[in-house]
Amino acid sequence: MASSPAVVTVKPISNGAGPRKTRMHRLIEEDGIVLMPGIYDALSAAVLQSLGYKAGFVSGYAVSASRLGMPDIGLLTPPEMADAARAICAAAPNVAFIVDADTGGGNALNVQRTVRDIIATGAAGLFLEDQVWPKKCGHMQGKQVIPAEEHAAKIAAAREAIGDSDFFLIARTDARATAGGLADAIARANLYMEAGADACFVEAPRSDDEMREVCKKTNGFRAANMLEGGYTPLHTPQELKEMGFHLIVHSTTAVYSAARALIDVLKALKDEGSSRGHLHKLTTFEEFNGLIGLKTLNEIGARFEKFSVPKN
Repeated sequence: MASSPAVVTVKPISNGAGPRKTRMHRLIEEDGIVLMPGIYDALSAAVLQSLGYKAGFVSGYAVSASRLGMPDIGLLTPPEMADAARAICAAAPNVAFIVDADTGGGNALNVQRTVRDIIATGAAGLFLEDQVWPKKCGHMQGKQVIPAEEHAAKIAAAREAIGDSDFFLIARTDARATAGGLADAIARANLYMEAGADACFVEAPRSDDEMREVCKKTNGFRAANMLEGGYTPLHTPQELKEMGFHLIVHSTTAVYSAARALIDVLKALKDEGSSRGHLHKLTTFEEFNGLIGLKTLNEIGARFEKFSVPKN
């Protein structure tokens, strides 16, 4: 169980400059709730940007699957995640990405390095969770959490590393799945907000009633994870906004849909020996090249092909 916040001595780092307002704060203020599909590589990021999304989530679950071909059980390292985030942010510079930083890689010093690495990618923020390493996907069984005060110290360390950067810190707790249950998860979320988080994320509530209780009893901005096949009921942005949430993560939607499409079309290709009967399931040559910016790059290249050094 989490200790009472009253006995915790960890305090957030303050620079005395007043309330911070990051890019993510502004998005929340503009729309009331921010939808963030889970992205896993540069191509999926380019698709997201082409559709006009303002924000996205660099999903550890999806990056582990796409980069390693392995499940989200602590096999992906913080440097690998930062490398993925760098490519994603470069491919979609108009999108504010929140990066899944898992546990931050270790103690407070590891957390500070992870935070600085992810800030350097161009991301708009990160999630930092209180699981015991090796962590697991938030909707898998067998999760364990570290002491609440230990994670509060890591949140404070992350806040110090952020400093004046335009960067949004979300504190995640997985305590709902442990012996302490929802009450412990709520207490932890509030403790982590005291330690310096910009928003809290109670992972995997089991019902609408639990989701409403989270919103009623936690402080500040709140995030929800809509994972298809997980413990938490799926809802629309408007429904979640009415409950009291501010950020919606769809961590698996994109990677599940990509996997389904690959399975279907590659099976058809194996069975039939050709894709000609399934072209409606594919992007066209022109559409795909447009998506990845071929026209713009060709125009830039053409300008420099005609370049000549002026002569005196």
